[in-house]
Amino acid sequence: MSYSVAVRALCEFTAKVGDLDLRFTPSPSAQEGIIGHRTVASRRSAHYQNEVALEGEYQQLRVRGRADGYDPDSNRLEEVKTYRGDLDAQPANHRLLHWAQVKVYGWLMCQKLGLSEINLALVYFDIVGEGETLLSQPFQAVQLEAFFNQQCAVFLDWARLEMQHRQARNQAAQALAFPHAAFRPGQRVLAETVYKAVSTGRCLMAQAPTGIGKTVGTIFPLLKALAPRQLDKLFFLTAKTPGRKLALDAAQVLYDSHPQLSLRVLELVARDKACEHLDKACHGQSCPLAKGFYDRLPEARAAASRVRLLDQRNLREVALAHDVCPYYLSQEMARWSDLVVADYNYYFDFGAMLFGLAQLNQWRAAVLVDEAHNLVERARAMYSASLDQYSLKTLRDTAPEPLKKPLQRLNREWNALHKDQVAPYQAYAARPEKLLQALSLCVGAMGDYFNERPEALSGDLQTFYFAALQFAKVAELFNEHFIFDISKRQLTGKRSSSTLCLRNVVPAPFIGPRLTAARSSVLFSATLSPRHYYADLLGLPADTAWVDVESPFKAEQLQVHIVERISTRFVHRQASLEPIVELIARQFTAQPGNYLAFFSSFDYLQQVAQLLAERHPQIALWLQSRGMAEAERQAFLDQFTQHSQGIGFAVLGGAFGEGIDLPGARLIGAFVATLGLPQLNPVNEQMKLRMGAIFGAGYDYTYLYPGLQKVVQAAGRVIRSQQDRGVVMLIDDRFGEARVRQLLPKWWAVQSTGV
Repeated sequence: MSYSVAVRALCEFTAKVGDLDLRFTPSPSAQEGIIGHRTVASRRSAHYQNEVALEGEYQQLRVRGRADGYDPDSNRLEEVKTYRGDLDAQPANHRLLHWAQVKVYGWLMCQKLGLSEINLALVYFDIVGEGETLLSQPFQAVQLEAFFNQQCAVFLDWARLEMQHRQARNQAAQALAFPHAAFRPGQRVLAETVYKAVSTGRCLMAQAPTGIGKTVGTIFPLLKALAPRQLDKLFFLTAKTPGRKLALDAAQVLYDSHPQLSLRVLELVARDKACEHLDKACHGQSCPLAKGFYDRLPEARAAASRVRLLDQRNLREVALAHDVCPYYLSQEMARWSDLVVADYNYYFDFGAMLFGLAQLNQWRAAVLVDEAHNLVERARAMYSASLDQYSLKTLRDTAPEPLKKPLQRLNREWNALHKDQVAPYQAYAARPEKLLQALSLCVGAMGDYFNERPEALSGDLQTFYFAALQFAKVAELFNEHFIFDISKRQLTGKRSSSTLCLRNVVPAPFIGPRLTAARSSVLFSATLSPRHYYADLLGLPADTAWVDVESPFKAEQLQVHIVERISTRFVHRQASLEPIVELIARQFTAQPGNYLAFFSSFDYLQQVAQLLAERHPQIALWLQSRGMAEAERQAFLDQFTQHSQGIGFAVLGGAFGEGIDLPGARLIGAFVATLGLPQLNPVNEQMKLRMGAIFGAGYDYTYLYPGLQKVVQAAGRVIRSQQDRGVVMLIDDRFGEARVRQLLPKWWAVQSTGV
């Protein structure tokens, strides 16, 4: 059995020493890096070889990678690094790592060409001045071979343990039995379909009702596929914290039923939730957990590898026991875990860590996308950017002297955009080229300033700088799948300000390649209808498989009433208050218990709740409020007990519209007083026009499908098991329309009623 490792991964394991140092360095963008490498190559001789594929072996270890360039005329192998700012500020341990990489490549090249010696060079290319700093040294092949063997020997001790772990993992997974006495209805179909998808290397869209156990039903078949499909990693990606908890709970169920299961499960959390010293910067002179981080990492890594379930709590214990940063230990353990549970952004965002590691290490990974209906909006947000002029004007007055001119020029170009705009909101077909030029100069000046004064990177200046970087990055991608718009607002007197937005409409070109890069990607949710909507917007390949798992629930378990005599349209809102209050009170009196009532906005929610409290003070009411913290959300849910009776008021599409579990008497009904349609506003109208131009169904893609998905998710809170009984009241005459009703779950026996 052999173990394969990339040159970069090998050197990061063996040659990183000293402090964790994340002091700001204004690093080039990916595009700038590519251009920099091309520029260096264009300056070399006609015989210069780019991206030279190399590989070699040491005992059971196979090492592979691509050297940046080799010039046979001067027998020089080059490792090119792009940078901006002051090269002298580069930490010594970074330089040490770069030399380690080029020396490993040097030996592999000597072996490939039969060379007895070679010149090795680090080429640092300044992307601003386009100058090169070349650090070159001659090496004998025997020296490089000794260095290569030394790095491999250090890594091989770890690699042997990894091979043993993988063998034990695969054997245990092969013998794994389903962790419950029996599959729930529909769960076996889901599990079998997931296994077939990974076996054939296809993407799968799985629409499966709430309550059948989708989490275990998707993880279990992928564990069974680990050995036969030679999978390296499983990624379970979620939109929200409750999804991560479900996946971790499923892992615990598997451990409990199979104590010998050798499976490392890792939870990745956001940096601000994992950081022990939020008031300190990430470098050894500030944070004690960053000082000597790489010197203590090997023992921390070894200890963490012996813990099967590395959730946030367990990983923190290991990290603090070894005086290392929990957040960066978790990033290290992503390389050595079998099942990684993380937010969508770890795989789909710009520079997503899990996707980057998978590409670098050529992992055969299977990706599970939980509650995949959320991915459309989340992906749009990842690939959008905005800038606020008021922030710029505030900064301009307080900015340090070297930044005043670039900020003033940016503001002038910004004001020039206002000249032809009459309406408060306007969308444009082209991106603002002159403003982007000014923005590029401004970003460059700010980067140089921060490089010289890292301590200045804080507060409003930092916030604006990172927003500007994101804006510039998105602007490079701008095409017909984006909208550029300006929202103006009047300040005092004749002064005005505006917000610029590069708004992604169709994330398919970014999400699709991430899905197809995996051995198999499974997108699952209770609401993935209509399938073409998600396939179009997420860029799913043409051969994507589809399964619509039959519901285990019977129509008689859930009474679904469409209340057509009430309109919840904005113009009818005032008139709807009294009939909704009487409807809720009548249902509660006839069948006391716990209910959720969903509305399109907090204002609407509060108006109905206030009138209900006045007319029927005996009914207990619990209200969602704006910006509830996690503890407040939990306190809201804790009021729904097996013995309580009351009505919880919530906003449709908010924290309580999906991903919560209130089984049995904890919830016996829901009122949905809205179609869930996104607001009718200029932004959504532009989205509708663009979607219409691309897909020919602008209204459906912008309003109808996203709205009904929220309704079905909210209604899905009521029936959580085959023992549950409940009622759902869909309040609006539009629920009676044929095209709306066909988007509701097939197993519902919908009744139109005048109640």
